[in-house]
Amino acid sequence: MSPLLEVTDLSVAYGAIEAVRDVSFVVEAGQIVSLIGANGAGKTTTLRTISGLLRPRVGSIRFDGVEIGALAAHNILNLGIAHSPEGRRTFGRMTVEENLLLGAYTRDDKAAVDKDMRNVYELFPVLGERRDQKAGLFSGGEQQMLAIGRAMMSRPRLLMLDEPSMGLSPIMTQRIFDTIRELQSQGTTILLVEQNALAALALSDRGYVIDLGTTTLEGPGKVLLSDPQVRAAYLGED
Repeated sequence: MSPLLEVTDLSVAYGAIEAVRDVSFVVEAGQIVSLIGANGAGKTTTLRTISGLLRPRVGSIRFDGVEIGALAAHNILNLGIAHSPEGRRTFGRMTVEENLLLGAYTRDDKAAVDKDMRNVYELFPVLGERRDQKAGLFSGGEQQMLAIGRAMMSRPRLLMLDEPSMGLSPIMTQRIFDTIRELQSQGTTILLVEQNALAALALSDRGYVIDLGTTTLEGPGKVLLSDPQVRAAYLGED
């Protein structure tokens, strides 16, 4: 059986500047897979390319055996890939419920959409309690919950999360990581980009280190967590 997502020799450029070169990794169905690396390593560019916001210069992106590198972003969403972007990107002048409905904009199954919205409110009770309030009034952690909930409204088979703990308190960071584990237990496959390498690798079935746009190390999350090279580079240990 082929992986749910398979990225092979991916290269992406912004004009003449090559941001990603020869990145390769696989995500098996049901896994949490982390991409870790320094700022500017190419992690966000990789996610944006998978979701169709950027085009690969060379390389292959296959989702459930289908090549998606040339597809439009809305077609990729319809195949079952949702992207919660870096910085949350919620719509501050819209209510919680309006933000969530935007996550389901390609769907026409109203009853199922209503059910999925109830599921989001069960996952994040604060969103249900404040569903009629403007998203701009929310804390960073609450906006991150909303961003994840909005992505889940498309019923993704693969959920891509870009820096979900950025700017959050340790308590809220733990809440977000607990939610990621809960989503996995419910059957959602997760591709995670995260600066908090310690937390990401401890959570992940598999991890990949991206350095200067290239995949340099890979392995089970807990194995990478104990790798001296990884600990020196990303955890500040000698």
